Amino acid sequence: MATALWRRGWRFRWRAPAAAGRVRGAAGAAAAGQRNYDLLVIGGGSGGLACAKEAAQLGRKVAVADYVDPSPRGTRWGLGGTCVNVGCIPKKLMHQAALLGGLIRDAQHYGWEVTHPIPHNWRKMAEAVQNHVKSLNWGHRVQLQDRKVDYFNIKASFVNEHTVCGVTKGGKETLLSADHIVIATGGRPKYPMHVEGALEYGITSDDIFWLKESPGKTLVVGASYVALECAGFLSGMGLDTTVMIRSIPLRGFDQQMASLVTEHMASHGTQFLRGCTPLQVRRLPDGHLQVTWEDRASGRQDTGTFDTVLWAVGRAPETRSLNLEKAGVNTNPDNQKIVVDAREATSVPHIYAIGDVAEGRPELTPTAIMAGKLLAQRLFGQSLDLMEYDNVPTTVFTPLEYGCVGLSEEEAVARHGQEHVEVYHAYYKPLEFTVAERDSSQCYIKMVCLREPPQLVLGLHFLGPNAGEVTQGFALGIKCGASYAQVMRTVGIHPTCAEEVAKLRISKRSGLDPTVTGC
Repeated sequence: MATALWRRGWRFRWRAPAAAGRVRGAAGAAAAGQRNYDLLVIGGGSGGLACAKEAAQLGRKVAVADYVDPSPRGTRWGLGGTCVNVGCIPKKLMHQAALLGGLIRDAQHYGWEVTHPIPHNWRKMAEAVQNHVKSLNWGHRVQLQDRKVDYFNIKASFVNEHTVCGVTKGGKETLLSADHIVIATGGRPKYPMHVEGALEYGITSDDIFWLKESPGKTLVVGASYVALECAGFLSGMGLDTTVMIRSIPLRGFDQQMASLVTEHMASHGTQFLRGCTPLQVRRLPDGHLQVTWEDRASGRQDTGTFDTVLWAVGRAPETRSLNLEKAGVNTNPDNQKIVVDAREATSVPHIYAIGDVAEGRPELTPTAIMAGKLLAQRLFGQSLDLMEYDNVPTTVFTPLEYGCVGLSEEEAVARHGQEHVEVYHAYYKPLEFTVAERDSSQCYIKMVCLREPPQLVLGLHFLGPNAGEVTQGFALGIKCGASYAQVMRTVGIHPTCAEEVAKLRISKRSGLDPTVTGC
C-alpha cells in the first residue's frame, strides 16, 4: 500500500498583504515573504494532487507543499506519493514481470520453442520500472506548472489554523497561509521496533521497488495485501520467498477468498510460517541475515537465514510532524489518524483531511483521488456531492489476483443474518489454463446476495486472471443497486472468465458441487 498514497492544479496572482485586522497566522500581521492562497494542500500524493488540480481548474489560487523524508534505508523519491513511487505503479509492473515468467512457461504448450532455464534480470527490470516512475514524477510537476499551481518541496507544519511553516532540505523556511487547507500526507510503513535488529537490517515497501540488485532469498513479515503482493512477485521471479503470518491473511477481506489466495501461493512455491512472530534479526559474518522467531502456539523458537527481510506489518499516518495541535486538529489517539466528518472536515471547519491520513477511510488511491476532487468541487464549484465509501472495488495483485467489491460473506452475515443471505459460487477453469495444463483449483467466484427477491447483490468476490478488470466492470452494476436476477439476465462475453459471474446458478445453501463443467 497506501499511501498512500498513493494526484492535481493552477492560476496565480500575488495578493496584497492583508489588513492588520485580517491577518492570519501566529507570525503576526505582515510576515515577510508569507504567501497567501485560496487552497493549500499538504501532501503531493494521489489525493492531494487531485484536489489541488481540481481547485485550480475552478479558478482558485492553489499551492501544494510536499516533502518525502528518506526511508531508514535512505530511499528517496519524487512527487506523486506512495502510489506512484512505492506502491500501486511499481507493484503492478513487478507483478506483471512475474506473470510474464509464467506465460513464458506456458508458451511451450502453445507451440513456442522456449529454451530453459529462463533467467530473470532484476537490475534490468528495476531500472525500467524506476525510469517509468521518474517519468511520472516529472509529469506531475509539469501538470502543476501547466495549471499554475505553486509547488513547494518543503516539510510543512502548522503555525496556526491558517498558516504553515515549510522547511526545505537546506533549512530555509517559508510561510504559507490559506483560506482552506487540505491535509493529504498519507502514511509510511511501520517497523516492529520491539524486534531487535528490525530497523537496522530490514527494509519495507518504501525500499523494495528501488533496489538495484535482487533481494535474493527473502522473508516477508506480515499478511496484508502489501505483504502477499510483494511475496507473490518475488516468488514469481524465482526467488526463494517465505511469508511469516502472525494470525490471519488479508485481515478485513473475505476470509474464504484469503485462504484460497494463500493456498494458491503455497502451491506455487511461496513458503509460509503461520502463527509465528519475529524476535530478532542479526547480521552474520558472511552478510546474511539470521532471523529468530517464535511459534505462538508452542512457544518454540526457530531460526532461518535470509538475504533480505521485508517488513509489511502495517502503516502509520504521516501526522506527527505536522504540529496539528497548533491548529486545533484532532486525531485518534490510538492510531494518530485525523478525525473527519462526511465532508472530510476536521475539528477545524476550514481544514480537511483526505486519503490514508484520515480516520476510517479505505487506504486506496482511487478513493483518495475522488475524495480530493469532490472536496475541491464542494469548496469552489458549488457542488454538494459527498464521497461515498460504500461499494469501493479493489484488487489484490497476488499471483492469482483477487478482486472484490461490496461486503464480504462474513460482513453480510453479521449485518443481515445468515438466514437472510444467499451466496452463489463457482469453481471455474480459465480457458487459457487448459492447453497449458495449469492448475485452476483456486479459481473461484462468489456473489453475496440478500435472500429475499430480487436478491440485491451485496458483494462480489473474484479470484482469477485479470481480476481487477473483471471487478471494475461489475462494480458499476453493484454501485447502481444490481440484483442477482439482473446479473443472471446479463449476457456473458464468451469465452471469458468474467462471463462466469453471469452464470452463478449454484448456492452454497444447496450443497451442490459448484465446479463448472463444459465450456
